[in-house]
Amino acid sequence: MLADSLEELQKAGLQAAPAEHCYAGPGDVACDVCTGRKLKALKSCLVCLASYCEKHLQRHLQSAPLKKHKLVEPSEKLQENICSRHDEVMKMFCRTDQQCICYLCSLEEHKDHDTVSAAEERIERQRELGLRRQSIQERVQHTEKYVNLLQQKEKAVNVSADKAVVDSEKIFTELIHLLETRSSDVKQQIRSQQETEVSRVRELQERLKQITELKRKDHELQQLSDTKDHNQFLRNYPSLSPLSESTHSPSIRILPLKNFEDVTAAVSQVRGRLQDILSETETQILSLVDVLMPQPGPETRADFYWIQTQQTDISYYLRETEK
Repeated sequence: MLADSLEELQKAGLQAAPAEHCYAGPGDVACDVCTGRKLKALKSCLVCLASYCEKHLQRHLQSAPLKKHKLVEPSEKLQENICSRHDEVMKMFCRTDQQCICYLCSLEEHKDHDTVSAAEERIERQRELGLRRQSIQERVQHTEKYVNLLQQKEKAVNVSADKAVVDSEKIFTELIHLLETRSSDVKQQIRSQQETEVSRVRELQERLKQITELKRKDHELQQLSDTKDHNQFLRNYPSLSPLSESTHSPSIRILPLKNFEDVTAAVSQVRGRLQDILSETETQILSLVDVLMPQPGPETRADFYWIQTQQTDISYYLRETEK
């Protein structure tokens, strides 16, 4: 019995209601033939100057005369493809005046101009578009290369600086208390140089952020390239913002990481020199320590001179260790 009911419905031409997403909403191109609540248009006809949903498009797909009509993606700007003077579809392009024209225009006011079909002009502009995109993509790749180098440079600077600080602190902790001040000075100098280097790297990174603009421009050109409507493509083409003159990415010189390592080497050399001095003067230092111990006052002029000489040697040594 259910089968009989379905058969009767089919004979009566009744069909299930379209899904909700099939209806035209804000921003959609609606079918010009639908009555009541309109469905989304599937194609627009440049000859009929109308848009059709899947159901009403069937005549254009089945009728021999209608099959010759030019179908494009749904558009609400079909009237812009019609010549306001001759009421004809503009299928040609005047290179002299840089505008779309109809066939009658090419025989009248554009008679002696350089005219071609819109499709032919589209091919040429499409080729130019491809070259521009290729240039942009090459610049993007070139810029990304330098961005990666800068990132590696920043990482290397930080690693080298941190290692230099650790090594310097280790060396200075082995020195006498008098050199702790110098340890702080060297650490501050390393951090200052690190900050300068990182600041320079980040400044260059900021200059290379034009990659974002290049990618945006590439996306804009991609959208234009995907336009199916020749006339709409040619209308929008002159409105493209000009591409900035190519500027070579700044020459980046990745210097050998010797700056901070040289600091570590210099501190090690100071330590070695101090150790050598202490080893060479160990006996002298012990004798000087003996002099510093309480001694009876000098009884003769010779004794007084000897004590003065020892005190002078001690003062000299202390000054040398402070340098």
